[in-house]
Amino acid sequence: MKGLGDILGVPGRTFGTWSQIHSPELIDMLGLNGFDFIVIDCQHGPFGIETAERMARAAAASGLAAAVRVSRLDEVEILKALDSGISHVIVPDVASAAEAGRAVAATRFAPHGTRGACPCVRSGGHFVRDWRDYAAREEARTGVVALVESVDGMGEIEAIAATPGLAALMAGPFDLSVSMGLGGDWRAAPVREALRRLVAAGRERGLPVVMPVFSPDPVECRDLVENWAEEGVSCFMLGSDKILIANAFGQWIDSVADRTT
Repeated sequence: MKGLGDILGVPGRTFGTWSQIHSPELIDMLGLNGFDFIVIDCQHGPFGIETAERMARAAAASGLAAAVRVSRLDEVEILKALDSGISHVIVPDVASAAEAGRAVAATRFAPHGTRGACPCVRSGGHFVRDWRDYAAREEARTGVVALVESVDGMGEIEAIAATPGLAALMAGPFDLSVSMGLGGDWRAAPVREALRRLVAAGRERGLPVVMPVFSPDPVECRDLVENWAEEGVSCFMLGSDKILIANAFGQWIDSVADRTT
């Protein structure tokens, strides 16, 4: 199963989206239309790891890399995602280096971390005869993406970026705007400045940065991608499955409906 780590930092731009609708068919369509990865959203999507594991299988069949956003910083949630064969977890609302370190530790077996050990899980082929070989391979392929989306997190961004073992940083523009008291205005200048600081922190530490681009307008979306690319970002989240589908529905009905009567 291809993971987010397989595309982080590769040459050129990569594009993904949030999967908040439980639909393998939608995942098929994302792959067929040229997306590179999906993030299965167990925080805001109305499903858990059982569904996420099935969606990740659909991603594998469609050639998409997959990651899971767990609902919170929780060692058991991270464990279940990794045991199911999903290699990368996105941990929401990371606000300190201590939290980032705790998340990384949850992906590592003792003595390097706190991940529970079981030889009969899917990530190990359901029964691992050479535990040491499996553990080494597993720890080389798994990773944590720290989603920083609050004023507190941005205040600690340099320390978060310096966390050993972190795979990448992800920005959270919408939540950040709410945290700043800007009521969801992710386009606001203070949000943009904070995101620049996050990008700079990642660049300083050689960490890839994943940048969400929420605009449903293709022209604005393209411009935002170009602007962030100029600052060194190469991995982008385009809207979400809900945003993309709702926008398409609106365009179709607007093209045929007479709203003047």
